[in-house]
Amino acid sequence: MDKNKHQTTNPGLYLVSTPIGNMEDITYRALNILKKSDLILCEDTRRSSKLLSYFKIKNKLFPYHKFNEKKVSNKVIELIKKNKNIISLISDAGTPIISDPGIILVNKCIEEDINVHPIPGSSAVTAAVSASGFSDQYLFCGFLTKKENKLENFLKNLSDLNFTIVFFIPALKINFYINEFKKFFFDRKIMIAREMTKIHEEFIRDRVSVIKNLPNNIKGELTVVLSQKIIEKKVKKELSESVKIEIKKMLKKYTHKDVVEFISKKENMPKKLVYNFCLKYKI
Repeated sequence: MDKNKHQTTNPGLYLVSTPIGNMEDITYRALNILKKSDLILCEDTRRSSKLLSYFKIKNKLFPYHKFNEKKVSNKVIELIKKNKNIISLISDAGTPIISDPGIILVNKCIEEDINVHPIPGSSAVTAAVSASGFSDQYLFCGFLTKKENKLENFLKNLSDLNFTIVFFIPALKINFYINEFKKFFFDRKIMIAREMTKIHEEFIRDRVSVIKNLPNNIKGELTVVLSQKIIEKKVKKELSESVKIEIKKMLKKYTHKDVVEFISKKENMPKKLVYNFCLKYKI
C-alpha cells in the first residue's frame, strides 16, 4: 500500500513550491496541500489565481507581501492556534522564502511552536545551477543592491570566494550588472538563464571578460550564474634535462604513444613537443 496516498495533513504552515514557468512542474503533493488549505497566502492574487484556476482549485487566496507581512503574520498565527487551520504560503514562482517574503511568518511559527512544512518543488536557483556546467558548490545571493558603493564592496568580497555564485537580476538591469561583474569576476565564466522551463527558454553562456551587453528589449527576471575562478595551468614549452632522461628510459620499455600520453599529462606540456623529442631520439 502507498502510504503517501493516505498521508494526513496536520495543522500548520505549508511552504508550497510552485512552477517557475511550466505548469506541469508542480508536484502532486503541492496540489494536494493547496486543495486542503483553509487559506493560501500569496504575493500577487492575480498571478496566483491563474495557477489555482489552471488546476481547478477554488480555495481562498489572501495577499501576503513585504508591505503587510508583519501584520498578516500575526493574524495567521492566531488562526492556526485557535482554529487549527492549514495555511499555505506560495510565491509568484518557485520556492517560497527564497528572495521572497515569508521569513517573518516562518520565524513567528517557530517561536510559537507551530509546525512549518516545506513542500519541495521548482526552484530557479537549482534549475540554473544544474544546467550551468559549473561546480555544485554554490552561493546564492538573490537580488543585488542598486547602490553602487555597497554593490562594489559586496562584489569585491564575493570575488575572493571560489564558489559558483547565483543571482536574480531584473532584465532591465542586466547590462549594468554585467559591466560590474567584469570589474570583479573577469576570470570566470557566466551563464544567464531566461524563460526557464517556458517555450522561449534560453541559456546565454560566455566568459565574463568578453560577454557583450544583452538587447534592451529583454523582459522579466534573469537567473545569472558565475562559475568558480578559472585557473589555467601554465603549459611548459621546453623539455628539461630530467624529463628527457625519463623519456629515454621509458622508451626502452613502453611504446612511443604511451610515453607521449604519460609525459604530456604528468608535465603539463603539449603532446607534439614530447612526440618530436621521442621521434628524434628513436632515429
